Amino acid sequence: MSVKIDKGRLGMGLEMTSMIDIVFLLMIFFLVASKLDEDDRSLPVVLPQASAAKPLTSRPKEFVVNIDREGHFYAGARPVQLAELRDLLAQSAADNPERQTVILRADEDTAHRFVVAAMDACVQAGIDDYQVQSASEQ
Repeated sequence: MSVKIDKGRLGMGLEMTSMIDIVFLLMIFFLVASKLDEDDRSLPVVLPQASAAKPLTSRPKEFVVNIDREGHFYAGARPVQLAELRDLLAQSAADNPERQTVILRADEDTAHRFVVAAMDACVQAGIDDYQVQSASEQ
């Protein structure tokens, strides 16, 4: 006795027409998008030369504030009063908006109020990135 097997729809292949259509549409989209990117830079424009320009990716110089044990403030090595320090910090913040870093270096015997005054000057100048440096960080 022979057994008859009904293959039914099992033998048919997968319908690939819609998948091929989607692949071609994606290829056309990426080809057109890449051409638009080339067109942006293909215009004949003579760009001006900037001799003193610096790239924006460069990190701004850190502003260092030193405070000695008597509470005198120094912008780097130059002695300044607290009001002048505020002005220098404000100018530095204006030169480097949202990117200026301030390092506060205080003598270990400095009264805490002088360090807080320097932190307050940073906040008033709009500088949020300030840090107090310790001996192990030098």
